[in-house]
Amino acid sequence: MPDTPVPDGGRAGGSGRDRYFDLLRAIALFRVVLYHLMGWAWLPVVFPSMGVMFALAGNLMARSLARRPATDVVRGRLRRLLPPLWLLGAVGVTGMLLGGWGPDAEGHPGWWWLHLGFWVLPLSDPPYGEGLPGVAGLIGPDWSAAIGVPLWYLRAYLWFVLLSPLLLRTLRRAPWPTVLAPVALSAALEFGWLTVPGWRLESALSDFGAFGACWLLGMAHQEGVLRRLPRYVVPSLAPVVAAVGLWYALGQDLREGHDLDDMPFAQSLWSFAAVLLLLHLSPAWREWPPGLRRWDRLITLLNSRAVTVYLWHNVCIVVTESLWDHLWDIGVLETDAPGLLTSPWPQLPVVWLLTAVCVLCFGWMEDLAAGRRPRLWPDGRTSTTHRP
Repeated sequence: MPDTPVPDGGRAGGSGRDRYFDLLRAIALFRVVLYHLMGWAWLPVVFPSMGVMFALAGNLMARSLARRPATDVVRGRLRRLLPPLWLLGAVGVTGMLLGGWGPDAEGHPGWWWLHLGFWVLPLSDPPYGEGLPGVAGLIGPDWSAAIGVPLWYLRAYLWFVLLSPLLLRTLRRAPWPTVLAPVALSAALEFGWLTVPGWRLESALSDFGAFGACWLLGMAHQEGVLRRLPRYVVPSLAPVVAAVGLWYALGQDLREGHDLDDMPFAQSLWSFAAVLLLLHLSPAWREWPPGLRRWDRLITLLNSRAVTVYLWHNVCIVVTESLWDHLWDIGVLETDAPGLLTSPWPQLPVVWLLTAVCVLCFGWMEDLAAGRRPRLWPDGRTSTTHRP
C-alpha cells in the first residue's frame, strides 16, 4: 500500500493546536514525496505520515460532527474530496484511453465499465491501465500506475468519513475498546484468524485495521479522551507498543521495497504508538516558535493544497525520472559525473518544481470544492482563514 497524505488540508495560523497540526500535516506531506522518490524503508519508521494524517483527519471530523449534523458534515467532506479526483480522472483516464487502455484490459468488459465508476465514487480502488507506453520520451511507461496506485487512500478516507458518525457514537460509549478494535482486526487478518473473500474487501479491511486506530485516536483527542489519562500513561505505553511493532517489522524482513506499507499489522502498532505520543505532546502555540516562523507561508500552502500535491506528485516523479534518464546521453556527464546521474537527490527540487506547476494548474479545484474563491498560490498572504 503506497504512502500518501490526507485530502483534508487545513490552514496554518489558526488556534495554537491547529498550528501544531498544520505543521504535522506539512511534514507528513513532504516526507511522503521524499519517500516516493527515494524508496527508503526507514522513512515511514522515522515519521509514519499515513497514521499522522489519518489522525488529523479524524480530529477534524470529530470537531465538525460536534458542531453540525452528520449528513452535512459527510456531504461537505465528500464535496472536498471528489472534485479533485474527478479532475485527475479527466486528465489521467483520457490519457490512458489514448494510450490503448480499454474494456478488454481486465478481460471482462462489463466489469471494466462498472469499475470506471470508482473514479466517480471511490468506494473501491479506481482502475488504471498497466503496461501503457510512455509519452514522447517525456513521461515514462509507469505514469498510469503513478496515477492509479496511490488512489487506495481516497477509498480508505471515503470509508472513514462515511463511518465516522457511527464511530464517534461508539467511541463516546466505549472509548478504548473502540480505539483498539482496528488493531485487533489487523492482528486477526495478519495471523489468519479472519479470512475475507475478494481482494477489494480484504484491502478495505486491511487498511481499516492498519489506520483505523489512528483515525479514532484523532477523534478521541478532540473528544478529550486522551486528556483523561494520567500524564505518565502515554509516555510509558507508546514506546512499548512501538517497540513491538518495530520488532515484528524487522522479523518480516524490513528493507527497501518491503517496508511498513507492506506490513499492515506492524504498521498498525507503529502508527498507533507514534500518533498517541504526538497527540499527547500537542503543544498549544500562541504563535509560531521562532525557528518555524519563516516556514509559515510554506506550511500554509502545503495545507491548502494537500490534495493536489498528493494526487499529482507521483506523476511529477515519473516525469522527473524520465527527463533525468536523458542526461545519460550527454557524454561529459556520463564519464565525469555518474554520481550526479544516479543520485536521486538532484531530482528532488525538480520534483517539487513540477509539483508547484501542478498546484498552479490544478489546485484551484480544491478551492471550488471547498466553496472558496479560486486562488493560484494560497500561502496565506491575502486569503482569509477557512476551516471545515
